[in-house]
Amino acid sequence: MKIGLIGDYSEGVPAHQAIPLALRMASESLRRKIEFQWVPTDEIYGQYDFSSFDGIWCVPGSPYKNMDGALRAIRFAREHKIPFLGTCGGFQHAIIEYARNVLHWEDADHAESNPNASRPVISLLACTLVETSAPISFIPNSIIANAYGRKDAVEKYRCRFGLNPKYAEDLFGGKLQVSARDSNGEIRAIELADHPFFVATLFQPERAALAGVLPPLVVAFARSALD
Repeated sequence: MKIGLIGDYSEGVPAHQAIPLALRMASESLRRKIEFQWVPTDEIYGQYDFSSFDGIWCVPGSPYKNMDGALRAIRFAREHKIPFLGTCGGFQHAIIEYARNVLHWEDADHAESNPNASRPVISLLACTLVETSAPISFIPNSIIANAYGRKDAVEKYRCRFGLNPKYAEDLFGGKLQVSARDSNGEIRAIELADHPFFVATLFQPERAALAGVLPPLVVAFARSALD
């Protein structure tokens, strides 16, 4: 099994340190070898071939060098039913990809990379979540709830941008669904109803691996890629 890690690797990013550990732990849990390949966004142009990957993970570390490259990878996973996991920046760009290519909001954008966007579906959080931990509640019977096997958890964040609540009602009127909220009711995870595994979280579940804890969502993602 081979996982494509979409993002611009930096050894100083805690999530980038955690991801190989999380995949190694998932490999041991599933008793299957898991290979992975970092795919820098600035190498994704034209007809980039994602077909060699059994799963695609859009990793933290935005703004990406090439936002369009990240969006191409997410779109491929969505349209070809490839298991997809997006964390932090991956969550943000999964929302942008859906807004642009499913809802046809061509001007949907990220306020960090385009402060003058006419439709900033991703905007500055009212309260930034830089190096914080916070409780989240899962929507019953969602993919993420089934992965964790419980109704809530405490997860780590490292972000200043998230879903702009102004667009939430229109974004979630179809196949895109909310799968987790924080204690204030803010949306912290999403998934697609018509996809075998398409989950994106604003928090960074992979960072549990830095403390030697197996991240349930990473195991569920890897298991889906095996299937």
